[in-house]
Amino acid sequence: MSENKVQDVTILTTGGTIEKTYDEYDGVLDNKESIIKKMLLSRLRLPYTRLNIFPILCKDSLKMTEEDRELLALMIRRRMESKNPIVVLHGTDSMAVSADYCLNKIKNIEVPLIFTGAMKPLGFLDSDASQNVTEALLAAKILKPGVYISFHNRVFSVPGVRKNKSTGTFESY
Repeated sequence: MSENKVQDVTILTTGGTIEKTYDEYDGVLDNKESIIKKMLLSRLRLPYTRLNIFPILCKDSLKMTEEDRELLALMIRRRMESKNPIVVLHGTDSMAVSADYCLNKIKNIEVPLIFTGAMKPLGFLDSDASQNVTEALLAAKILKPGVYISFHNRVFSVPGVRKNKSTGTFESY
């Protein structure tokens, strides 16, 4: 493989804090539409990466249902057929639950499947979204097939990962 070859990476978006936006008319921070392409990916320099973005859901992960996770698993199975690594942008509150669900529901995971999100929305100046997405993209390109959570400069193999609300990050258990 050429070191300068462009590699495709699939991004599936589900909403979560990473994609929340502030509505100045309602005074509400909410998931309304996928903003990743417009607000983040247009700023990153990825000359050797071609991103294929597919919005699936646009909701807070605390509101995700069994049906939502089944839809996510179905979309991952479909996108895995391309043999490209997959990054799932997900709300942090139930990201580990969805990652475990996909690990158990999807047989023969043939690509790296990386879940990531953010503790603060992308539009905030002190957001961790840009860092987490960038790290997840790199992880997707170098890890072997399997399910992972990439967050705050760490990569965790699933299962055995949880959100630690007191530290504001993820940890192994």
